[in-house]
Parts: sequence; structure tokens; C-alpha cells
Amino acid sequence: MFLAALPDAGTAERIHRLAGVLKRAHCLNGKLIAPDRLHVSLFSLGGLPNRQLCAAREAATELRTEPFEVSFDRTASFRGRPGNRPFVLIGEKGLRRLQSFRQMLGVAMARRGLRRLANTNFTPHVTLLYDARSVDEYPIEPVVWTVTEFVLVYSQRGHRHLARWCLCA
Repeated sequence: MFLAALPDAGTAERIHRLAGVLKRAHCLNGKLIAPDRLHVSLFSLGGLPNRQLCAAREAATELRTEPFEVSFDRTASFRGRPGNRPFVLIGEKGLRRLQSFRQMLGVAMARRGLRRLANTNFTPHVTLLYDARSVDEYPIEPVVWTVTEFVLVYSQRGHRHLARWCLCA
């Protein structure tokens, strides 16, 4: 399970089409991530016991912030297991509000006793595919969307959204 920010359906389709173009351009062989599975992971919750899962839900409910825009303007490969390197969308300036949002969520989780889950390591990204090859950082036309909600995702044989929280001040 994990908490995530999702692109809207139209943006997810655009990202998927872009991923196909980049896959061909970089001669990658990995399978594209389906549009309905594209996301930015905020926190991995693993298989939390019910008590801690309730605490994570309470932390999510506690947040009050306005919707915000994210912008990814580069692609790159992350290190991964040999033969299974994530090829991702990344950015910098266009992701500061997302980083701030995640920090607020981490503080709320820590207040609820989930300090070990609320780590500060975070490189915002959207995984497009996994491949054996590695690709250097590459600039792209920015992919932009407004984050209006975040979700609790159960990820086993697909993604199932167990809860969602709208962003509102």
C-alpha cells in the first residue's frame, strides 16, 4: 500500500503516449506502465497493521491545503536492480509544492506515531517503464497537471484506490 498523487485521466493518457514515443526514441524494451497506474508515490505504507493504517488515514484527513500544480520537465533512468531500471519523469522547480505537501503529510504521520514511515528521502517522479538499459537525463516539454487529491493505493495485481482525500484549504 502507498499514498500517491495521481494525474487526471487526460494527463495520464498524454504521459502514456509520451512514454511510448520516448521508449522508441531511446530503444527501450520495457512494458509501458498503464495510464491508470501512473502516479507519484508519496509514502510507502507496506503491509501496516490496521491500527497503524488507521493512523495513516487520520494523518491524511488532517491535511488542509489548496490544489497545486506539478511540472515534470525531464526523463532519466534511476538505479534499480540490474535489468530492471525505472525510466521516469522528473523535474525540479515545478515540484516544490509537491515536496512541501509531502513534508506536511510526513509531519502529520509522525504526530500519529508513524515517524519511521515519514522519511525525508523523496525524489518526486512518475515511473513510465522498467528496462534493462539505462538512459541519461533528457529534457522534455513539461508535463503539467494540478494535484486536486491524493489516494491510498492497494497495489497487488493492479491498483485499487482504498481512500481518497480532496485538497482544499
